[in-house]
Amino acid sequence: MIFLATIFLSLLSFTKASSTFSPARPPAQPLAVKSPYLSAWQSAGSDGGNGGYLAGQWPTFWAGQILGWTGLINVDGATYSWMGAPLYVPTVDQISYSYTSTSSVYVLSVEGKVQITATFLSPITPDDFQRQSLIFSYLNVEVVSLDGGEHDVQLYTDISAEWVSGDRNTIAQWDYGTSGSLSYHKVYRQTQLAFSEISDQTEYGNWWYSTTTDNGYTYEAGIDVDVRAQFGNHSTLSDSVNTDYRAINSNWPVFAHAFDLGSVGTRSTSRLFSIGLTQEDAIQYDGANGVVPLPSLWKQYFDDEISAVSFFQNDYETASELSSALDRQVQSDSAAISNDYATLTTLSLRQAYGATQLVGTNETQYVFLKEISSDGNVNTVDVIFPAHPAYLYTNPRFLKLLLAPLFENQEAGQYPNRWSMHDLGSHYPNATGHTDGNDEQMPLEECGDMLIMSLAYYLASKDIDFLNSNYKLLDQWTQFLVDEALYPANQISTDDFAGSLANQTNLAVKGMIGIKAMSVIASATGDSSSASNYSSIASDYITQWQTLGINSAANPPHATLAYGSDDTWGLLYNLFGDKELGLNLVPQSVYDMQSDFYQTVNAQYGVPLDTRHSYTKADWEAWVASISNETTRDMFYSDLAKWINETPTNHALSDLYDTVSGDYPDGIFFINRPVMGGVFAQLVLDMGLSP
Repeated sequence: MIFLATIFLSLLSFTKASSTFSPARPPAQPLAVKSPYLSAWQSAGSDGGNGGYLAGQWPTFWAGQILGWTGLINVDGATYSWMGAPLYVPTVDQISYSYTSTSSVYVLSVEGKVQITATFLSPITPDDFQRQSLIFSYLNVEVVSLDGGEHDVQLYTDISAEWVSGDRNTIAQWDYGTSGSLSYHKVYRQTQLAFSEISDQTEYGNWWYSTTTDNGYTYEAGIDVDVRAQFGNHSTLSDSVNTDYRAINSNWPVFAHAFDLGSVGTRSTSRLFSIGLTQEDAIQYDGANGVVPLPSLWKQYFDDEISAVSFFQNDYETASELSSALDRQVQSDSAAISNDYATLTTLSLRQAYGATQLVGTNETQYVFLKEISSDGNVNTVDVIFPAHPAYLYTNPRFLKLLLAPLFENQEAGQYPNRWSMHDLGSHYPNATGHTDGNDEQMPLEECGDMLIMSLAYYLASKDIDFLNSNYKLLDQWTQFLVDEALYPANQISTDDFAGSLANQTNLAVKGMIGIKAMSVIASATGDSSSASNYSSIASDYITQWQTLGINSAANPPHATLAYGSDDTWGLLYNLFGDKELGLNLVPQSVYDMQSDFYQTVNAQYGVPLDTRHSYTKADWEAWVASISNETTRDMFYSDLAKWINETPTNHALSDLYDTVSGDYPDGIFFINRPVMGGVFAQLVLDMGLSP
């Protein structure tokens, strides 16, 4: 068979069948999403995507650059592509795409002869840090006859060196090896740049593409077109490695596995692959002992990289069971609210966890989070804050480990300002702090965030040691809020893209809720005098706030964007903290008023963030929905689900979008941010936290 000629002729008659999408057709489909660096997606939106099909388009890194990942299959001597976009290869038909909280599943048909089920599983194990510490993801490929007959089938997949660096001129190096039943390609940047990124891709560590050898297994590393032609022409690979180490974009090196599955009938056969990253040290961190490198937490469980890779490759059954249990929990809890709500939560969980990484030792563990897309900061307080419902719902300890380095840095005297710091470092993975105090200034925002999250963690865990050990700093931030919350100075909030504003109604209520939260913290730790004082102040402030920040003469009445600006309004999402913590600080009449009002300003794809723009924030909409009456709640979730299905955006779920067009706002592109964990606000309320 002459490979190129045959497949070119096949192209002439090829037409793509339509696929179903369940529970929605997201703007991008998560393939391998486990960390800020293992983050591969399939674009689906109409603005540059192919509509959600696995074949015919290259997977991309979250930021948009191609990550070569190919799937080919030979059926009765003819070659087809089931993943990626290799030249001149006809694509299979996609029957369906579906997703859960941890997996994406594509069902594909090869000329009606055989069916391929490609399952991309990125395990989330919040209670199992050994497994969660591994930055790896699975691809399981199952093949079965569709027409009842027997078919001669060979299966192929490869990755390219594009995974190892954001600079395609960088020299890549690679090895092939085996360990027991494990067969792997190891690919890495020849000159490692520790704690560095280019175009948000990591520039250090080793990438692994692995499988478990079986009868009919072959491998090859070489030039992309040559390796794929070898498979197309011979239905097998050469068991050879081209060691001409070179630039990523020089004769595009690829690293392939292939299996001769033999005669495939109605009994399915499957092959499992895994892809992932190992880094010895993961983070530079300025903590109590100054700037030190912190090891990846997986090193506490495994003697070396091969042991870690082998464990993951052979752990699929257990990882699948654990992930399926989490899938069922999220689906069941969410569907009890509505199917639209389940569409949101199940799509968002991988994104929330995919921004995080476990580091440290068994004695001192941390979670570090990248502010993906918007700034790249490390452990940004006002990014953890909107994301924190996802972590609180799945494992409150995960939230504690996100907050821990922020407390440790500031308690060590590494931050000179009176208020809470904005982030732990200007760009991931360098959590080197801001000893000069010149981080982005959101003083009221960050103090309120830290107090609310600290109490939320305590209420979910009853970890009184956490409150006692951080009490001094929590009290310091509260005293700042006492001085500043009633009449907020001209400043930015977490919605910094919208600009600064004095006397922000929504920001003020966050400060007041923070003060009330501290009264509960003080009571829990035995400081009854402070508890009484802070509770009294918060009650006094919220009484004044109802006059300052509400236009009661409007029809319908509503909270304003800023004090005295009666013709303005905005999403009053900070009320969520009051309900989340069971504080009962804000009268129910305020919640009822806002629920009624939001229905009058709803647009095509949701309620705008405020009167200044037509864009909105999906995370804040979900927070508002969770504290609204049932009619308004369902309106928000329905609009968000509709937006997911119809948005022309083609990257991982954006939290910022235009409520009229459904597209990105002009000049602002928020992609794959962990703040989408905020859609779990409803499920946090169902936890029933209370003092």
